[in-house]
Amino acid sequence: MFKFREIFKRPTNSITIAATLIALSSLVSRLLGIIRDRILAGQFGAGTTLDIYYAAFRVPDLIFNLVVLGALSAGFIPIFTKLIKNRRPESLGGDGQAVRQAQNEEAWSLANNVLNILLLILAALSLVGIIAAPLLTRLITPGFSAADQATTATLTRIMFLSPLFLGISGILGGVLQSFKRFLIYSFAPLFYNLGIIVGALYFVERQGIAGLAWGVVLGAFLHMAIQIPTVYHLGWRYRWRIIWRDLHTRAIGRMMVPRTLSLAISQINLVVITILASGLSSGSLTVFNFANNLQSFPVGIFGISFAIAAFPALAETAFDKERLSANFSQTIRQILFFVIPATVLIIALRAQIIRVVLGTGNFDWQDTILTMNTLGVFAVSLFAQATIPLLVRVFYARHNSATPFYLGLAAVAVNIILSLMLGARMGVIGLALAYSIANILNFCLLWIWLSVHVGSLDFKRVATAVLKFTVSALAAGLAAQIMKIVIWPVIDMTKFSGVFIQLTVSGLVGVAVYIGFCYLFRSEELFGLLSSLKKRLSFRKIRVGDQGEARGV
Repeated sequence: MFKFREIFKRPTNSITIAATLIALSSLVSRLLGIIRDRILAGQFGAGTTLDIYYAAFRVPDLIFNLVVLGALSAGFIPIFTKLIKNRRPESLGGDGQAVRQAQNEEAWSLANNVLNILLLILAALSLVGIIAAPLLTRLITPGFSAADQATTATLTRIMFLSPLFLGISGILGGVLQSFKRFLIYSFAPLFYNLGIIVGALYFVERQGIAGLAWGVVLGAFLHMAIQIPTVYHLGWRYRWRIIWRDLHTRAIGRMMVPRTLSLAISQINLVVITILASGLSSGSLTVFNFANNLQSFPVGIFGISFAIAAFPALAETAFDKERLSANFSQTIRQILFFVIPATVLIIALRAQIIRVVLGTGNFDWQDTILTMNTLGVFAVSLFAQATIPLLVRVFYARHNSATPFYLGLAAVAVNIILSLMLGARMGVIGLALAYSIANILNFCLLWIWLSVHVGSLDFKRVATAVLKFTVSALAAGLAAQIMKIVIWPVIDMTKFSGVFIQLTVSGLVGVAVYIGFCYLFRSEELFGLLSSLKKRLSFRKIRVGDQGEARGV
């Protein structure tokens, strides 16, 4: 008899299914993010209060990205995956049980070692950040008034608690990814957004704007807590012990240095945007973040989900060029299958999207116009933003974290230069345009380098698929535009319900047209997705002899 809890225990070995699980959870999480942004927009509008809130994120987020993401993406997951891969039954010889036990201890020792070192580093940096918050705030928000800088410093101090919880969560998530337990891992961002929503709805009433910061801390704690039971079930037991000379930990340290530098460059770019936006009209930083959050919707659901799901497979086939190219080609085509139509429909329906998502309360029509135009500029580079995480993970799988750093450095330098030029002329829209151009440049550089050193990456097959997607997406965009005109006379566009109906019907017609054209073109990605979903949803009964496999033992 099928047991529901087995869904949470079984590994997900298919890249498509793993990505689908992560994408579905990411969809729910990002829908919560939309609710979060709508609440914030309605309560505060695109003005000084939310500018302060988003500015307060910058330094704590920088600390988390540099210390935790650098270690995880560049080193921990590939090395931990290798350790647990060697513990599989077919790889054991002699006394299999004894070998398994030794390898388990080595893997969990590495997880605890990295976790403890990260906690020490994060605690020290957070303490320094809390003390130096006023100085840091003055540096990144020179355009704010003294009173606004003081408020930003207060929120920053509170938010410095979140990297500690997210650091633990990052290691736990790395373990879950390595064991291919993607379902539980994908729930964590959902709980993070829930925490922020609680802060916006309840904490703000009691603590003012500081309640938003405490909501972030609550979200970070929930992000961590949801993953602990499954990691514990897999065999992890926390131990306070640090082995500074551990070879695997040192290998991770060597691999994370270039990745950390790469993330540092990216974070510096965001700091520059914050500095420039603080000197623009009130609400510019908020508009940038609102538009960026919306355009990140397809990036997170499709680009990052598929990249995360594919990483273990890429790590296992990293030095087999034929298999690596096959895994890469399959994954990037699946990403673009979703992202290309999303780009066209976002551009076609951007006004309706902004009015439905943010058009409430203190978020006025001028805020709507500025945000929708910024969103349209962001959307131009969605294909690049969605595929860069996959391209970079190919480098990491091959233990090469230096090259993405140098290529990213060039792209970010272009971004900063263009931000300075275009931001002064075009305001926040100029910042978005610079961001899009830099991402397209980064995508091109990464692809060219991999093509030279790995091979063609199945380019002909990818190009053929992209051509099909593009034609289908343009047809979808045209259909959505026509449907907007058809619906407009029969609904009240001054009400939320009217705009929502126009967006929903036009969007659904566009999606239907896209799927129809892909079907006519016999898109391999469409039929592959439908086949994978059909197999996954047809749950078979687990026989007694299958129970051990279902538990992942």
